[in-house]
Amino acid sequence: MNEYDRYQCDICNYIYDPEYGDPEAGEDALPGTPFQDLPDDWICPHCGAEKEDFENVD
Repeated sequence: MNEYDRYQCDICNYIYDPEYGDPEAGEDALPGTPFQDLPDDWICPHCGAEKEDFENVD
């Protein structure tokens, strides 16, 4: 596992890619933010799933 691994939501298949981040979530998820560094309360922008519902796909 490295900081640029992508993670996929088990519920809706959304892929969090650190290259793009999730800028709509605010400063804690800007482009370049590794999945591991997202806040514990970050949720999937598509379905609202929790961070624990994501799996490494790289």
